[in-house]
Amino acid sequence: MKTARETSQSLQRAKVGLVGLAAVLLLIGLASVIMRAVNRERPVAAVGASQPDVVANMAIDNAVDASSEPLADLGVSASTTNTVSPAPR
Repeated sequence: MKTARETSQSLQRAKVGLVGLAAVLLLIGLASVIMRAVNRERPVAAVGASQPDVVANMAIDNAVDASSEPLADLGVSASTTNTVSPAPR
């Protein structure tokens, strides 16, 4: 048979465990609320920072055409396209 002291220790341990569990759940709930608030805010546009729409437009403009040869345009290498001029008649 358990003594009164063992019973009170068991109850105290159960209370401490439940208080700890409640504290953890409270912290998780608080973190969830904070994360939701952060995700709702609009991103801050810093001076000098890249703008997503401008970067997207630059990427489209810089798309390399299959027929373009940047080194040949600069005169660094010979062009691989056949540019045969018609013979004069």
